[in-house]
Formats: sequence, structure tokens, C-alpha cells
Amino acid sequence: MLAWRALAVVAVLGAVAVAGIGFAGSYSALRALAEDKGFGGFAPAFPIGVDAGIIVALALDLYLARRGLSWPFLRPVAHGLTLATVYFNANAGEHSPAEDPVAAAMHAVMPVLFVVAVEAARYLVIRTSGLAHGTRPDRVPLHRWILAPVPTFGLWRRMRLWGITSYAEAVERDQELRVYRVMLERKHKSIRKAPSDARLPLTMAKYGLTVDEALGLPQEAAEREQRRREDEEARKVAEEIRAAERAAELQAARLRSSGLVEAARHEVDASTAAAQARAQATVTAVERSAALETEALDSAAAAEARAREAAAERAAAEERKAAAETAAAAAETERAARETERAAREAERAAAEAAARTAEAKAREAAAERAAAEDRKAAAETAAAAAETELRAAEAEDAARLSPRERAARKVARMVLAQHAGDAERMPLEAIVEAFGVATGTASQYRQEAARLIQDGYRG
Repeated sequence: MLAWRALAVVAVLGAVAVAGIGFAGSYSALRALAEDKGFGGFAPAFPIGVDAGIIVALALDLYLARRGLSWPFLRPVAHGLTLATVYFNANAGEHSPAEDPVAAAMHAVMPVLFVVAVEAARYLVIRTSGLAHGTRPDRVPLHRWILAPVPTFGLWRRMRLWGITSYAEAVERDQELRVYRVMLERKHKSIRKAPSDARLPLTMAKYGLTVDEALGLPQEAAEREQRRREDEEARKVAEEIRAAERAAELQAARLRSSGLVEAARHEVDASTAAAQARAQATVTAVERSAALETEALDSAAAAEARAREAAAERAAAEERKAAAETAAAAAETERAARETERAAREAERAAAEAAARTAEAKAREAAAERAAAEDRKAAAETAAAAAETELRAAEAEDAARLSPRERAARKVARMVLAQHAGDAERMPLEAIVEAFGVATGTASQYRQEAARLIQDGYRG
């Protein structure tokens, strides 16, 4: 047990070391390749994106598989990134794989080791998880494939179709079926002469049923039929009970309706008696009202006089109210006029301020145009001087018969003198790459040669 643990520790540590070495080698090669291809400042991040993408895709595949949400797109992405990093590393040398296959293979070894270590870790996790949950199917031994390929394929097919994870269980089922076939032939002289129920295990074997499960199908079918009959009888009894309950409810509704009719009859009789009593009371009240009306005629004249006086008072109050509303309207009109005058004064002041700001902006714009014109003039003079310097330098270089690389170094030196006062380190490599259309490494060499020229006294 201790030896197996030690072996596992050695394997894990070795895998981590191999993966680290492979990642480091792949990073250096891909970074140099990215710089030569003009990636610029993104070159250090490019190898991380390619190599780390493999780990991320495989880790997500493992996590989703653990949660039962496996997405088949992740594995092809990881494999595509693997092929990409191997291809990039193989082409990271100075020569193409066709020109120097040995160098290309040496460059491709590191990423291959890195990918192998990552895939080994994934395989270990998948297998360990499958064993822990009892979901990993056993492998069919190689010697069985060699000795009996056709029956072995049938066995393997049944294991995959019907989810049989145990190889021993699959073999036991196969043996049991073969023994049953032989015993059936022994008993009935021929399988065709056997009853249909006895042939069920042979018929249902292709559907993943064992011999016992197939033989038990008739009994299960009979039990299901018995349950269906019992359920049908229970349904009929329940329907009869519901019919009886509905009949009882209907009879109760009839009785309640009869009681309501009788109660309504008594209520009508009571209402009739009450109406007669109210009619008698109404006649008595009419007679009393006639007497009172006679008494009221005497005081009608006095009441009319009081009404005319009250109407005159109401008319006077309405006139006073109208006068007050007219005065309030006049005050509101005067206040609105004052507000309008104040708004007009504010608008005039705002217009004056806007005119002043406009004049000031025009003055600033004119000054800016004059400054821009002066800058353009100075730039034109500088460009003319630079062109003159370049012309003289080109003539001198032609006379000296310098090579294109020496000419480029001298041009970079003139750019350093003109733009950075002779400090070559302040000259960005991107400017040299843009001016000459070369790789970053070549631009760095041009800058170094220009620095040496300036140190030797070169002034253009």
C-alpha cells in the first residue's frame, strides 16, 4: 500500500514538473513568435491565452461533467487549442518544419508534454469519479476480443445499450442465456417446439432482460391485468356511490324548494294585512292634512313677505361678491404686467451677456487660428530642414556606398537626434517598426546600431 502511494506521489509530482516545463518552453517560443509576427505589447499575453485556454476548457469540462451538465463543445475547443499550440511551437524556430524538421520537432516536444500531462490529469479525475459513483463501465479484456471477436462485440454492445457497468455481470448473463437455450432444446428437442412463454428469455435478451426477468413477464402481465380489473370495479363502485349522492342531493333540493314556497305564501299573507293597515293610516293622515292646510292659508301672506325680503338680501350679497371678484382680477392683471416687464429686462441682460461671450469666443478662435498657423509654419520649416538633412545624408550615404542596413541605422540615428536629443533608449520600437516595416527584434537592432553611431560622433 505504501509503495502504491509513493508511486502516486511520484507520478503527480512528475506530471506537475513536466506540465510546468512544457508550459515554460511553450511560453518562450510563442512569445518570440508573437513578437516576430508584430503583436507588439500583446506578445507576452498571447502564449498565456493559448496554453491556459487548454486548462480552462478541460477544467470546465470536468466541472460540468461532475454536475451532470456536460457540454460536448468544450473538448473540441481544448483539442483545437492543443493542435494550435503544437503548430505554433513547431513554427517558432528560425526555419520552417519543412526546412528543418528536427528543430520543429524539438520545439513541439514541450507543448506535447504539457498537453499530455493535462490530459492525464483529466483522465485520472474522470476515472476516479466514475469508480466512486459506480458509473464507469468495465473494459472487456483484450484476449476476449482476440479469441472471440464477434460474440465479444455482441457482449460489449449489450453492456453499452443497457447500462451494464460490470463485465462479470455481463458474462454471467451471457452464460445464463446460453445454458437456458441448451436446456430448452434438451427439454423440447427444438426451440421452435417450446411454448411461447418458455421462449421469452431468448426473445427479450436483446432488450437487456435477464432470464428470470423474461420468465417473470407473464406473471407480471397477469398481475397488471388483475390490478386493472380491480381498478375498473372500484371505479364502477365509486361511480354508483356518486350517482346515489347526486340523487340524495336532488331530493334535498326539492324539499328545500317546497319549504321556500310555503314560506313565501305566509309572507304574502302577512304583507297583505300590513298593506291594509297602512292604507287606513293614510286615509287618517289625509284628513288631518286637510285641516292643517286650512290653518296654513292664513299665514301664507306673511310668509310671502318674508320671502321677498330674503331675495332682496341675496341680490345685494351677489352684487358685493361680483365687485370683489372684479377688483381681484384687476390686481392679478397688474401683477402679470409687472412680471412681464421684469422678464423682458432679464431677456435683454441675457442677450447682452451672450453677445459678449460670443465676441470673446471669436477672439479666442482667432488667436487659436493664428497660433495654429504659426505651428504649421514651424512644422513646415522643420519638415523642410529635415528633408534637406535627409537629402544631404542620402547623398553622403550614396557617396560612401553604404548597405541598406547601414542606411537604416543612420536614419534611425537621425530620428533619435531630431526627436529625442540623441537618447536612443527613449526612441519607441513601435516608431521604428512603423517607419521601416520590420519586426520588433530587427527594430531593436536598428536602435542599438543608431546608439553606437551617436556615441561615435555621428550627427547626421
